[in-house]
Amino acid sequence: MTADRTDNRSARRVTIEGIVQGVGFRPFVHRLARELGLAGSAHNFTGGVQIDIEGPPEAVEEFVRRLPDEAPPVSVIESVRAETIAPTDFEGFEIVASRAQASGPIFVSPDVSVCEDCRRELADPDDRRFRHPFINCTNCGPRFTIIKGVPYDRPRTSMADFVMCPDCRREYEDISDRRYHAQPVACPRCGPTLRFVKGSEIEHGERALRAAREMLLNGEIVAVKGLGGFHLAVDADNDDAVRRLRERKFREAKPLAVMAPDLDTARSFAVIDDAAAELMASPQSPIVLVPRAEADLLAESIAPDTGTYGVMLPYTPLHILLLQNLDIRALVMTSGNLSDEPLCIDNSEARQRLSRIADAFLLHDRDIFIGCDDSVVRPTARGPITMRRARGYVPFPVRLGSEVVPLLAVGGHLKNTFCITSGRNAFMSQHIGDLADIPALEFFERSLAHFESLLQVTPEGIACDLHPDYLSTRVAERLAAERDLPLVRVQHHHAHLAACLADNHERGPAIGLTCDGTGYGADGTIWGCEVLVGDASGYERFAHLRPVPLPGGEAAIDEPWRMALVYSMEALGEEFAEMVRRSEHAGRKVIVDMIERKINCPLASSAGRLFDAVAALLDLHTRADYEGQGPMHLEAIATRGELPYEFGIEREDDGYVLDPLPAIRGLLADVNALIPRERIAGRFHTTFVMMLAEIASIAARERDLDLVALSGGTFNNVIVVEDLMDELQRRGLRPIMHQSLPPGDGCLALGQAMVAHAGWR
Repeated sequence: MTADRTDNRSARRVTIEGIVQGVGFRPFVHRLARELGLAGSAHNFTGGVQIDIEGPPEAVEEFVRRLPDEAPPVSVIESVRAETIAPTDFEGFEIVASRAQASGPIFVSPDVSVCEDCRRELADPDDRRFRHPFINCTNCGPRFTIIKGVPYDRPRTSMADFVMCPDCRREYEDISDRRYHAQPVACPRCGPTLRFVKGSEIEHGERALRAAREMLLNGEIVAVKGLGGFHLAVDADNDDAVRRLRERKFREAKPLAVMAPDLDTARSFAVIDDAAAELMASPQSPIVLVPRAEADLLAESIAPDTGTYGVMLPYTPLHILLLQNLDIRALVMTSGNLSDEPLCIDNSEARQRLSRIADAFLLHDRDIFIGCDDSVVRPTARGPITMRRARGYVPFPVRLGSEVVPLLAVGGHLKNTFCITSGRNAFMSQHIGDLADIPALEFFERSLAHFESLLQVTPEGIACDLHPDYLSTRVAERLAAERDLPLVRVQHHHAHLAACLADNHERGPAIGLTCDGTGYGADGTIWGCEVLVGDASGYERFAHLRPVPLPGGEAAIDEPWRMALVYSMEALGEEFAEMVRRSEHAGRKVIVDMIERKINCPLASSAGRLFDAVAALLDLHTRADYEGQGPMHLEAIATRGELPYEFGIEREDDGYVLDPLPAIRGLLADVNALIPRERIAGRFHTTFVMMLAEIASIAARERDLDLVALSGGTFNNVIVVEDLMDELQRRGLRPIMHQSLPPGDGCLALGQAMVAHAGWR
């Protein structure tokens, strides 16, 4: 090198940590360097990208300044560090081989929807990827579900077995190409292929696609292999076919998601505003819960108990081709499993487990390493509620407001997710589901092993729920013993409060309105509608819903008529109990006897059971086919803006008690007066909102606080969320709701981790 040249050059080493692998980051760096006339090199390392850049000082500084601002949209930059180094007289800019090193957390991109460029190529007869079901580039396609190791390079993905043809290899190695180092890159010559299987009938490629489309047109059920697992697909306008799917899947009434070919078609059966449309068309492409249209609805059995449809748009090229000009408005696209089982991800596994449900299979030969279900999001006037966080979002980290000890938190029993913390990040797992059996537990453990291998974080402690019988708690106990790590047990609703604070970058203290079905209380009773005051380091149980008996324990969840009977007895007293004893209803008489003798009747302060009782009193659901069925139907029929019933707030030895019994008496009077149940449902919603707002106001005055955190499954209810936040603001308080995580038990693991960290700190 010459002295004159180096005298006029400066050099910086820029280290970027974050989700910058497999998202077109290095090609972007190359283009920016070339635009500014700079030289240097870039390479991936475990957890980020390192760039050596040199040239005229002004251009180098502009490069460093523009780098985070103009990064690819799918990337997430965690940190940028720039240090001065000596110029080495680079002659150009080059991309060098990836390097694995154990420093810092690993960031992996989620699977994202097919981008607009690939959509155009898919539809272009002159493009060599015309109608290729696996078209992708650095801006779209599979990521998380096909990775088995880091750094993220093709040999460490399920594309390793597909040898690139010369054309794909040229694109892959051309830094100016959109497919530069796109690890899933392929074409019809060298990529994955489709296969249709129906008994002994087997078709490949386009013929496989045509055979599957013909089956769907004939009202038959096709198991379709997607990004993170299988879907079971059937014509959403064919009620007989949908009912057949329900019978075979053992899913009697729970709503089924549908996929429409485009937004205009979706608007023929659903009300889709701009916020919902933006969510549907986003790279994450979740299932979006939207109101049904007033007419021209889908099959009656799609979502019989709700006022919404779960709608998504095609997010893979295979989905686009499957629905294109199909003469079907929408397809049911429900998870490829029996109810409550994990997703099928393997071809042979799917053909075995789904053979009694599906009439045929549309398969492909790109392996899925880890299952990942569709995400579910519900728009509100206060921003979207994430009801299930999975494909499109996982494993993006939840950013935290401060550094956190490396921890593993295993979550709860229902809607399980786990969490691994590292630095300022909480890596939440995909939706695991209910840990009710061995297959679900195996999926949990397989997913945990996958996350730990990707993140390369060594936890220093483990956190779990306080409930001793949760499978997640037992896993935590075993892992803590095997790894010789401390175990922290966290009360369920405290975890909800801590999770909501962390999700909003708030430290607290706050008033936590934590409302859900059931959680193991610190006093050994069942909690479920709690007003906690505190933060991750501790809490006070300031108030709670009036406890009532749960006759038969979990049986009361499955049979809400029991809760209707309980609340009627509590509200009307001995006169009502005597009337039941004189009746011919043997089952009701047994329940009255159980309550009076306190046999298998644990006490519960549960918002979920209160909503169940009201739904049963309005004769919506006396038995529940799935969790939340009654409350969802209650919300669906409720009219907004009704006046509240009376309610009580009483101070007792263990804090304030929220008493809904005056409201139940008013509700029963309205039922007897034949008031429309839509109005009664509306009045109940208003009552619940005003009761929570009033106790929050009392807590704010007595504890000199204004921050109110809303968490728990009850806050999946749009009426409750919107009206309560409005009312709290009118009272001069500052309400917050979850930003990136579900308000239900899908957020528990984050809260457990934050409580454990606070204990360490």
